[in-house]
Amino acid sequence: MSSTTTTLKGQIGEVVVHRWDVDDPTFAVILAHGFGEHAGRYAHVAAALNGIGGTVYAPDHAGHGLSGGERARADKAEDMVTDFAAVGELAQSEHPGLPLVVVGHSLGGIIATRYVQRYAPPAALVLSGPVIGGNPGFSALLTMDPMPDVPLDPAALSRDPKVGEAYLADELVYHGPLQRESLQGLVDEVELIAQGGTLGEVPTLWIHGSLDPLAPYDATAAAIEVVKGPKLEAKSYEGAMHEIFNETNQDEVLADVTAFLTRTLGLD
Repeated sequence: MSSTTTTLKGQIGEVVVHRWDVDDPTFAVILAHGFGEHAGRYAHVAAALNGIGGTVYAPDHAGHGLSGGERARADKAEDMVTDFAAVGELAQSEHPGLPLVVVGHSLGGIIATRYVQRYAPPAALVLSGPVIGGNPGFSALLTMDPMPDVPLDPAALSRDPKVGEAYLADELVYHGPLQRESLQGLVDEVELIAQGGTLGEVPTLWIHGSLDPLAPYDATAAAIEVVKGPKLEAKSYEGAMHEIFNETNQDEVLADVTAFLTRTLGLD
């Protein structure tokens, strides 16, 4: 499977959108990646979605991957949501009438949740390790002056050490410290989500690693209680870390996602 790219004019600069297309799709997907990484790391997720008839659009957020903007800045996360909505408009214009599915991981879970709060409801929503409840440990850094440099520990991503090795070797991944402006932007966005209303009637699958150190399970669960609608399904994976799509049980995780979408969209 190979991907192509297209570009859109974003709020800050050019946004590069990765695409994994299928012939005669039955639904379209817009996928939001996490902080510091890029959409190219989701080729295997796109392959699983392609396998059940989904055509996938995944932008590199502003300041990430191949897109323009200062590296790994998240102080204008609402602009990322606006850019993400433009990707949704592209997907729907190219596939009119097809159900739209939204998938978001980590920071992408913040973006996906705000997308649902701000725009027309999609046919389904998948949240993977969403940081919608913040991370108290990281938030505490804002009280320090100067704020210490805290680069991401790749051991937090997966129990599979090869995932961390590939992450460190990936030149499109941001490997520097978390900036104060970005952290404050993420904290502000978490507050917006808490005040932004529920997910309504959108069928939602929330999946999470029980030992996720970046989006702590308990903090996320508390936030889910605030925003959840009546059609929420949830599953945690015992012992799993942050990137459950890259965990040692990733086949189980992807099977759960495709089963949820197959049932929700009536694909079988």
